[in-house]
Amino acid sequence: MPTSAAVPLRTGPAVARVRTLRSQFTFVIFLLAFLPNVVLTLMARPEVPPLPLLAWMIVVGALSGAIGYLLSGTLLRPVSRLQAQVERGDFEAAPTDDPAEVQTLRAAFAGLLARLGTEQARRNAFIATLVHDLKTPLIATGHLTKILTTLPLPDHERRVMGEQMQAETERLLALVQQMADAHRFEQEDVQVQTRWTDLRALLDDVAQRVAPQARERGLTVRVEGSGHAQVDPAVLERAVMNLTVNALRYAGCELTLGVSGEGLHVTDDGPGLAAPLEQLAQPFNVQPTTIAGQEYAAGTAGLGLFIARRIAEAHGGELRYSRLLPASASTVPAATPPFSASGHPLPEAPAGAPLSLPAQTCFTLFLPEVSP
Repeated sequence: MPTSAAVPLRTGPAVARVRTLRSQFTFVIFLLAFLPNVVLTLMARPEVPPLPLLAWMIVVGALSGAIGYLLSGTLLRPVSRLQAQVERGDFEAAPTDDPAEVQTLRAAFAGLLARLGTEQARRNAFIATLVHDLKTPLIATGHLTKILTTLPLPDHERRVMGEQMQAETERLLALVQQMADAHRFEQEDVQVQTRWTDLRALLDDVAQRVAPQARERGLTVRVEGSGHAQVDPAVLERAVMNLTVNALRYAGCELTLGVSGEGLHVTDDGPGLAAPLEQLAQPFNVQPTTIAGQEYAAGTAGLGLFIARRIAEAHGGELRYSRLLPASASTVPAATPPFSASGHPLPEAPAGAPLSLPAQTCFTLFLPEVSP
């Protein structure tokens, strides 16, 4: 025996109209105006014949429905304006006579669209980062591979090219790791497993790892101070490494890694940041950034700073930035205007002031408790 299948109910245009907010308001206003009139009429004139009473009820009902329809349109006019603004995506011209609830809803929509725009811009910046930064080492590796496979080269030249290919590969892997870390740290909290750690030993290890790059650039790397703290050494070392690699790009002569009662410091004699730290320490910046006269594509400049900031926050601290003025210096000879830790430009020296030692760029991974 065939079983009857359940047939879903279809909501036609008439049903959809009944469910609109205006129809519901109209019905409520109609009832509020019609029912009291009917009750009062029946109580005041119980002897009225049925036909005149029916005609009176029809007239009252029609007037009540018309009044309800007009009043509901007036009440819902701010909502209709908000709907038009949402469809256009433009919340600039906001009427001041709207109810507080509609204004709150408009602000929520505006905030939502702003966040969606920011996320879309970051997505575009992420794609730009992939295209720009991954293409460069891949093209270099491709050229070196073609030379190795097509030209007869002496052994020492082949060895040099092999080292160049290895360097490009390491650069590519480091960039991919940075992108993966930035994406993961943006979506979720950094997981740390803390233990009592010698911070000086951690910095010594970082200094040893960056020593070959420092020698290539003719830089001196120094390690100062000592201390212990309850941290995750592997995760914290990644933060210090990101800051140190950034410092190696811009340092002029020396780079200093230090431990103090506030935390870990990475100091160099480079030009400093071209914008406030809060603006640059983002996972995927929308606008290109110029640092030390070199322009970096959208999304590339703030990855290391963002990762370091998130790791510091996971340890209960924060990432701080400052420009340290030497005692004998009267001005800051930087290629770009230096910013203080709060993000405000430092005041310029008076005209004719003598030049002296360059200012120092200092990033501090502030940690809650550091013991000697």
